[in-house]
Amino acid sequence: MAEPQPGLHGVLVVDKPAGMTSHDVVARCRRVLGTRRVGHAGTLDPDATGVLLVGVGRCTRLLRFLGGLGKVYQGEVVLGVATTTLDASGEVTARFDMRDVSLTEVQAAAASLTGLIEQVPPMVSAVKVGGRRLHELARQGLEVPRPPRRVRVDRFTVAPTAEAGVFRIEVACSSGTYVRSLAADLGSSLGGGAHLRSLRRLAVGSFGVEEALSLDEVGPARLLSAAQAARDLDRVVVDGALAERVRHGRPLDRVVVGARGEGPFGVLDPEGVLLAVYQAGDGDRLRPACVLEPAGEQVAAG
Repeated sequence: MAEPQPGLHGVLVVDKPAGMTSHDVVARCRRVLGTRRVGHAGTLDPDATGVLLVGVGRCTRLLRFLGGLGKVYQGEVVLGVATTTLDASGEVTARFDMRDVSLTEVQAAAASLTGLIEQVPPMVSAVKVGGRRLHELARQGLEVPRPPRRVRVDRFTVAPTAEAGVFRIEVACSSGTYVRSLAADLGSSLGGGAHLRSLRRLAVGSFGVEEALSLDEVGPARLLSAAQAARDLDRVVVDGALAERVRHGRPLDRVVVGARGEGPFGVLDPEGVLLAVYQAGDGDRLRPACVLEPAGEQVAAG
């Protein structure tokens, strides 16, 4: 491990390679940065690649807001083969003759899976049922009823590939959407089955693969500041007595600070330092969700 750097705070945009868990990426960042206080937002499966947001130090408090941002994925749907995990890592459970399914039919089925939809979490997910994570139960060979959850699919495009029965997809969706479930549902809606392969996350909010770092590029100099990491949140700028209220975690009046929208709100000082993140409370009150710069401390400006 590198020399400990207790004052290190920020967010890394990492391009997760295949064959590593999200926790493996966090462990690697801990070693490189020399700090234990590292976490990630939005788990990616080991076989998946792409954007993984990693929080360091005080900025781990931002991860719950970053994890809630919309996502964009790219992958391939293989028609005619269903698997236990709904992706290529699972065992084959059924085969279907879907050679006659046309691109137009697949695109129409994808269109029917856009908008607000009900989705049943896969057994290999981290969702908890009865206090147990589904993937833990799945490893024991168990399958339990899972209540459907409402998710939003903004875009589900389909294009052909050079391989028969394999279609390239791109999905823009809300946080909590399982693309492998979309692939399986696509197959079912076409009268057969399907699974997902080659999943790549192209973006989390405005954080895209074009700015993502390979693990070899990770280092203290590549950290985004708290203000940069919170760039997708609604913003409010305060100074003077209001800034002191924020540093002490006091409620704010929405009208006084000029907060518009539903939030959450990144609250910054005039120099661009992210002081805290606030959420809507009762009436016109905003309440602190996390304070990034308590009174007497400082996080670097963006």
